Amino acid sequence: MKVLLLENIHPVAAEAFRRAGFEVDVRTGSLSEDELIDQLPGVAVLGIRSNTKVTPRVLEAGKDLLAVGCFCIGTNQVDLVDAAARGVAVFNAPFSNTRSVVELVLGEIISLARRLGEKTQRMHEGVWDKSAKGSHEIRGRTLGIVGYGNIGTQLSNVAEAVGLRVIFYDTADRLAHGNARQVGTLDELLAEADVVSLHVDGRPGNAGLFGAEQFAKMKPRAMFINASRGMVVDDAALRDNILSGHLAGAAIDVFPIEPKAQGDSFESPLRGLDNVILTPHVGGSTQEAQEEIGHFVANKLVGFVTAGGTALSVNLPEVAVPQVQGAFRMGYLHTNVPGVLADINRMLAETGVNVVGQSLSTRDGHGYVLVDTDTVLSESALSELRRSPHTVWLRSWPV
Repeated sequence: MKVLLLENIHPVAAEAFRRAGFEVDVRTGSLSEDELIDQLPGVAVLGIRSNTKVTPRVLEAGKDLLAVGCFCIGTNQVDLVDAAARGVAVFNAPFSNTRSVVELVLGEIISLARRLGEKTQRMHEGVWDKSAKGSHEIRGRTLGIVGYGNIGTQLSNVAEAVGLRVIFYDTADRLAHGNARQVGTLDELLAEADVVSLHVDGRPGNAGLFGAEQFAKMKPRAMFINASRGMVVDDAALRDNILSGHLAGAAIDVFPIEPKAQGDSFESPLRGLDNVILTPHVGGSTQEAQEEIGHFVANKLVGFVTAGGTALSVNLPEVAVPQVQGAFRMGYLHTNVPGVLADINRMLAETGVNVVGQSLSTRDGHGYVLVDTDTVLSESALSELRRSPHTVWLRSWPV
């Protein structure tokens, strides 16, 4: 089977696929929709990061596509509903780069408070500016975290360790870590926080979450950080609040429109502003994080293709791979309607095979079952299931 890896995915991923017997094609940049469609014939597994978009057109063209691996946290670059409808499993790395993002944000908080960007620039220009004006310690100040998930909670722990007070806002009830305190509304957080850091996901409802209205409600001379999703923030409104002096600084790692390839030109209304740190979507881009992501996502993809496991898939029912040897496995993805499992078991009984193990899970409109038997299933039995109007796909292999 062929694997196509885009966007500088860590080499450990390609190594994992090759060890499993896959043919691997590695590309350094992302591909446009039309370019990706041209490359997909024969590709069983597609590996991407955040720039490549897997649209319904792409999925329609990927007749041989079994799975997509997002070698990052986010999956909003993939049409998950259409992928599920076509039986294409999608995997990501929800935890692997958490620490890297947290360390970047903490470094940015300190850098903004000490105005290190401006100090460094002036030193490079030959200007000795030893003024303490505008420079502050972060100890005792309040960090407001918007989105208290994997990254938000770890940032909360590390921030407290260096003396920050932590408050957080989330649309769901969350267990507070350490001395952190959940507030009831976003407005309450904005009024209290000296630093606001966004850690929300890319769901459509979060688009435009932070604009002129929210910036106006922040404390005067507060600082703002976005290391979540570019579409969440109105960068033009942020520019206005930096120029007016309402905000003391900002650090932005993600942007609504990002260059497609390394070295491409970058445009933003935030360029050229004092005490604004701009980084090229590198929150999770450490060698440690990228290596861990490469291992994690590649192993999930190999496990799905070779053994049928869907644990931690973001769009298909999750079934863990049973630990059996010498059996014959059938993986069956189907529409979630009553009676499908009964039909499977009737077919198995009529075939006369002994079931070694069986696992079923449902999710939204789909069900997925893994069945291990002591002898191989006949092609006539498998053909009967394939003809069912409820079948999305059926695969079988020895384990």
